Amino acid sequence: MSDVHRPIFDLPFEGRLASFDGATAWLNSPPLTPEGLRGKVVLVDFWTYTCINWLRTLGYVRAWAERYADSGLVVVGVHTPEFPFEGELDNVRWASKEMRVEYPIAVDTDYAVWNAFGNRYWPAIYLADTEGRIRYHHFGEGEYDETELAIRQLLREAGAAGVGHDLVSVPNEGLEAQADWLHLESPETYLGYQQGRNFVSTGDAGFDRPHTYAATETLELNQWSLSGEWTIESGAALVNRAGASVVFRFHARDVNLVLAPPAADVPVRFRVTVDGREPGDGHGLDTDEHGDGTIREPRVYQLIRWRGPTADRTFEITFLDAGARGYVFTFG
Repeated sequence: MSDVHRPIFDLPFEGRLASFDGATAWLNSPPLTPEGLRGKVVLVDFWTYTCINWLRTLGYVRAWAERYADSGLVVVGVHTPEFPFEGELDNVRWASKEMRVEYPIAVDTDYAVWNAFGNRYWPAIYLADTEGRIRYHHFGEGEYDETELAIRQLLREAGAAGVGHDLVSVPNEGLEAQADWLHLESPETYLGYQQGRNFVSTGDAGFDRPHTYAATETLELNQWSLSGEWTIESGAALVNRAGASVVFRFHARDVNLVLAPPAADVPVRFRVTVDGREPGDGHGLDTDEHGDGTIREPRVYQLIRWRGPTADRTFEITFLDAGARGYVFTFG
């Protein structure tokens, strides 16, 4: 029997669908409640819009919301911010429109819904049956087939007809493209001192105050260094003067970086190189073949999507204007 026709594994009772009362706003929907969702199969998806791990799941969640809506599935996205700018409603509204997140969104700025669910992860999926009982969960990426099979089983338990047997197929492109897991050897790396690691400096680092750095000449894999004037803050690194740069020794297909301009109407230009050269056809969505790009919104920027063989390489981003903040490198 093929996987798409076999019964899913046991879906035990894991608790009750928690309240959304703590949401500070709702997008795409009036406020929803567990009581009002009775009779529906509910998929709750915890996300924050700069999270690359969530972005790589979005195509599947979007496809499930579209395919199974008429069969009785309701998808609720709970946007719980990681970075301060993700807590601003206008940014969430812009990002959800840009990313085509069209199902109901509970804006969870104060972490009230996160805490009500006892959640600890981005992304995190919880599936509840028509009686409001949580029957399945998955944290992180992957298990797309298993999650869809669980959705279909709960819909069939509710008597839905025409659920079908084939699994959704989603485009593997842009920021939603799956990581090249076989060759990925670089981890998520924060630039703020609270969660930062593998930072190499030629002298004492100056936290929470301007400090001039000189780039380290030799970096081992996954080490990074600063050059120019920066302020390393708890959750980010601030560019104080034009010409400042970050150098990172990485091993991956994609290089992404969460960046924010100093204000909505103050763009910041930057340039990236790989092994000291323009990226050419290895540029990302947010750079051209010369490595040039501009920060206009606080979001994740795809700087490199390498087309050739994956190897240890040296990435550098130089900021041509002051005022940008860098938060976290992610790789794919």
